[in-house]
Amino acid sequence: MTIAARSAPLPTSTADELLLPAFTLWWREVVRFYRQRTRVIGVIASPVVFWLVISSGFGTSFRSGGAGASQHYLDYFYPGALIMIVLFTSIFTMMSVIEDRKEGFLLSVLVAPVSRSAIVLGKVLGGTTLATVQGLIFLVFAPLVGVHMSLSSFLLVVVTVFLVSFALTALGFAIAWPMDSTQAFHAIINLFLIPLWLLSGALFPLSGASGWLRMLMRINPLTYGVEALRELLYPGTGGMLVESMATLILFSLFMFGLAFLMVNRRTTKPAA
Repeated sequence: MTIAARSAPLPTSTADELLLPAFTLWWREVVRFYRQRTRVIGVIASPVVFWLVISSGFGTSFRSGGAGASQHYLDYFYPGALIMIVLFTSIFTMMSVIEDRKEGFLLSVLVAPVSRSAIVLGKVLGGTTLATVQGLIFLVFAPLVGVHMSLSSFLLVVVTVFLVSFALTALGFAIAWPMDSTQAFHAIINLFLIPLWLLSGALFPLSGASGWLRMLMRINPLTYGVEALRELLYPGTGGMLVESMATLILFSLFMFGLAFLMVNRRTTKPAA
């Protein structure tokens, strides 16, 4: 065996070139988030306070479902508060894209022999993991609203929360990628993503909304995440679980595809 043969680099598969960088970026997102304990507390505490205050204000004056149906607002708003935690964690985790650009980390990743697909996969899966874990932590309050899940129901809740987290994280990545200002990112959040949550059925049911609001809620993919969770937590509420899950899968794939296109599009503006 010649020296040249002995010194030849070992071949690496495409999977290794994609998965190892993606795993590294995923782990960095997780460690980075949980080192900032104030963010962890804020992401969970704010929706919990919002859930308790708003729910206590409406109380038993709230009516949902058919005629004569009654449900305490604390119960009705619970799935919406869970989605709020997922939304906040998913979106604001992707602010790290802007921060990485300013700090120069993103430039070092882009010039490295790393596929851009790995960047998207690692960042999105990192935010998805954080959002899913934060959302599932909120389930400790489930017994307070009379929710007692079987193992199969719990697993479906995990899948639903994961799909919503994945879609929203990919959306946040697609929004943050072309930006170099956190102020602009916050403006987009307030203008677009908060109304997306408000019109998801989290605060009021679709059946009681006016015609034009009902139309907006029906085309809002986040509505189907709330409906899926509501059906899983409160069986028999009339939610269409299969249709909702199918919509969430399509929403997740579309948002990930959008994030991938944003990273790979040609532009004259420097990426970092």
